[in-house]
Amino acid sequence: MNSPIVITGMGIISPLGCGVKPVWSRLLAGTSGIDLISRFDLEDVPIKIAGLVPDIEQDPVAGFDSAKVVPPKDLKKLDLFTVYAFAAAQEALEQANWFPESEHDQLSTATIIATGVGGLSTISNAQKTLDSRGFKRLSPFTAPAFLANMAAGNLSIKYGFRGPLGCPVTACAASLQAIGDGMRLIRSGEAEVALVGGSEACVNPLSLGSFNALKALSPEAENPQQASRPFDQARNGFVMGEGAGLMVIETLEHALARGATPLAVLSGYGTSSDAYHITSGRPDGQGAAAAVHRALKMADMNANDIDYINAHATSTPVGDGAEITSLRNVFGAGLACIPISSTKSATGHLLGAAGGIESIFSALAVIEDRLPATLNLDNPDESMADLDLVPNQTRETKNNHTLCNGFGFGGVNAALIVSKI
Repeated sequence: MNSPIVITGMGIISPLGCGVKPVWSRLLAGTSGIDLISRFDLEDVPIKIAGLVPDIEQDPVAGFDSAKVVPPKDLKKLDLFTVYAFAAAQEALEQANWFPESEHDQLSTATIIATGVGGLSTISNAQKTLDSRGFKRLSPFTAPAFLANMAAGNLSIKYGFRGPLGCPVTACAASLQAIGDGMRLIRSGEAEVALVGGSEACVNPLSLGSFNALKALSPEAENPQQASRPFDQARNGFVMGEGAGLMVIETLEHALARGATPLAVLSGYGTSSDAYHITSGRPDGQGAAAAVHRALKMADMNANDIDYINAHATSTPVGDGAEITSLRNVFGAGLACIPISSTKSATGHLLGAAGGIESIFSALAVIEDRLPATLNLDNPDESMADLDLVPNQTRETKNNHTLCNGFGFGGVNAALIVSKI
């Protein structure tokens, strides 16, 4: 029998702060990381709120300090999504104690870091420079900064990881697909260890304006922390967030042989395509359900083995409903007995990095037997009134297996099952 694939290190950069311990503590306390945008002028921007990573001055306890991650002289060479990936990787690798020096270990380490958008801010700023100052003023680091695979590429260079390198760019399912790709590489023998997850940092006027044109974003500004309300009758769009969530994964056998501490098991993964519409999931939920069924099959589990679902639910009227429909297809009447919550109510939607941090939240939920709440859920959608959506209050309950969902534009679906050791 193949040795189980386990998590041995985790790292988070998020709107709730930086570092797994403080972020998890704040999530369980019901803290929201959503606020008014202060990073750029909002006068001509239709959307005023986002889940931004706090800096060290805003949050002395768990704020982001780029100087501890990248030398200041190198910051201009990197897009922020790569810098966030560096920080999350540093935490994950330190916990896993994985800094390979032998040629064998370096060649056996994969680096699979997803993003949904990549270096959009670098592109936007470069266009402004081009328009105002001309071609000659463009930085030679522009292209290497905005390419989507540069978080993975720079991390592999920094740590000498010479195994497979990849970057799923599959919208909001990207991070879960990065984790699934890492699992496959380990199972195929192409890698023994993989650094996997995703990073995103695209909160700027162009991205906000573009998603606003789709009427996908919440237009609220007066009460930012109440704007993300998955499953609620009054939900009116998602809140864009940023950050990174990375983990180190390997087989249990490999982890124990080198003295690492296994934290949780990645027991199942599945992915599928809706083949339906570029922005909307299938109304019948069959595409997303197929991904969950495949994850259950890999895990050799039945639907009733799942104890908790960390939903993709972004707080859009159509999306949340489609996900619940897909879950009813899988779990049937039994869905009413399974707690479901959306941590995007606290962090906003991190697009390509969403599955990166939510898979870590899912792991912590099984490690600690605690379920994070769905914040701002005061009046559940009538079509979901029979479900346990963990409203507003963290819960302690036995949790052996968590399902984590991720769905994205283009019709991509991904599902991951995280289990107790």
